[in-house]
Amino acid sequence: MTWWRDAVVYQIYPRSFSDTNGDGIGDLNGVRQRLAYLAWLGVDAIWLSPIFPSPMRDFGYDVSNYEDIDPVFGTLADFDALVAEAHALDIRVLLDWVPNHTSSVHPWFLDSRSSREGAKRDWYVWRDAGPRGELPNNWIRAWSDQPAWTWDETTRQYYLHCFLPSQPDLNWANVEVRAAMHDTLRFWLNRGVDGFRMDVIHLLGKDIDVDDPEDLRALSHSPLNDVAVTHDYLREIRHVLEEYEGDRVSVGEVYLLDPERVATYYGHDDELHLSFNFATLFTPWRPGAWLDVIMSSEKALSHVKAWPTWVLSNHDNARVATRLGADERMVRAAMALLLTLRGTPFLYEGEELGLVDAVIPPDRVVDPGGRDGCRSPMPWTRGADHGWSVEPWLPFAEGASEHSVEAQREDEDSMLHLTRRILEVRRSHEALRRGDLEGLHVEGDVLAFERVCPGERLRVMVNFSSTESAPLPSDAGLVLRTSRGADSRVLVPGELAVVALP
Repeated sequence: MTWWRDAVVYQIYPRSFSDTNGDGIGDLNGVRQRLAYLAWLGVDAIWLSPIFPSPMRDFGYDVSNYEDIDPVFGTLADFDALVAEAHALDIRVLLDWVPNHTSSVHPWFLDSRSSREGAKRDWYVWRDAGPRGELPNNWIRAWSDQPAWTWDETTRQYYLHCFLPSQPDLNWANVEVRAAMHDTLRFWLNRGVDGFRMDVIHLLGKDIDVDDPEDLRALSHSPLNDVAVTHDYLREIRHVLEEYEGDRVSVGEVYLLDPERVATYYGHDDELHLSFNFATLFTPWRPGAWLDVIMSSEKALSHVKAWPTWVLSNHDNARVATRLGADERMVRAAMALLLTLRGTPFLYEGEELGLVDAVIPPDRVVDPGGRDGCRSPMPWTRGADHGWSVEPWLPFAEGASEHSVEAQREDEDSMLHLTRRILEVRRSHEALRRGDLEGLHVEGDVLAFERVCPGERLRVMVNFSSTESAPLPSDAGLVLRTSRGADSRVLVPGELAVVALP
């Protein structure tokens, strides 16, 4: 069994995690300083959002050098020390690789736009205007209603950017581009990285000659792009990872909300190892809705014998506690559901504390995609600075003191301790890590399923209602329950329970 099937991955947004040099921005030494906390919590791997040099117009997703560390985060020596210390604690390290586009100040793009005869002209996607000056196609870029094309006056052509104009798209049809990007992977694999989260990986192949449907023009092009040649590129990437020992993993951001389409990006165990299932970020807290999303994912992945992933929050979307109205019972149950489904769960920093999104005053807004609220800093202590020596780059979320690590470590019944207990239960029960999922059904307001492996059968029951619900099986041993202080054999409102069946 490969390590990433058993693992729980913790996403770190480095700018907001922990600051050690007093500039209000988290850094790699801050992550190193908190590794003991992560080991205590019980996660198996960390994924670092981009730490490469960047002008930070999209906060690291506009890379100007794939083979270095941005000075705001530290140095390559700091990174090497982080990897070594994490590995000493049996924590794997994943990086966020951004293959679809670079920054417009990357040397490759500066060469590409210098002249139509430039050595790297074909490393990006350039097109002439139409006969009447029209755009090459009707694609819309992310976070706006503006075209995904910008006119370059120097060379008198348009270049493609599915995101900001300062994020030109690479031309993956060019074999030199693919070779160069493969080498950027090897640079970090040679430093001991255990794998990569691969940003908008489904965008690599593009059919420029095809317009987006008019009825979907309000969408950016990103969730519409699904081109067959991308699978060829993914197989090449897989070959690079397989040059290295240790089950180096690829985790794809395939932003296609149809699970059948997402499943194709696993290939036949020759493309992505894992792909995010983002449907859960938009699933209402209702038993039927969760039944549907679990069933559709299981069905789609069964066709290619692939391993699921599950996520409740990330750096691009509202935190689960915000989506659930900060209802503590539901937030606790959602965490337990995430960690008991079949697949690899991803926790977003602060999720173990029940953090909500911060309210960002207009004069503090910095993100072009309006995502500052879910990127607010991690509160480590109760005090006004919450463990940051200076005011951080974004405001703290409301309730940061009671949701701080310090406060919650002192409360044995807190969200933090519950998360740690669930992770302990997951480690001690093979059925939760590797078992099959059986008997998925809804009865009234209760979602139930079983996790089964040889010698063990666990039943998971989630009460989505505001009233007491089904009794726990009388002949079952209680493994876990999420409610505070419940002592009855009945599921209380908003509770998840795990029981061991005879």
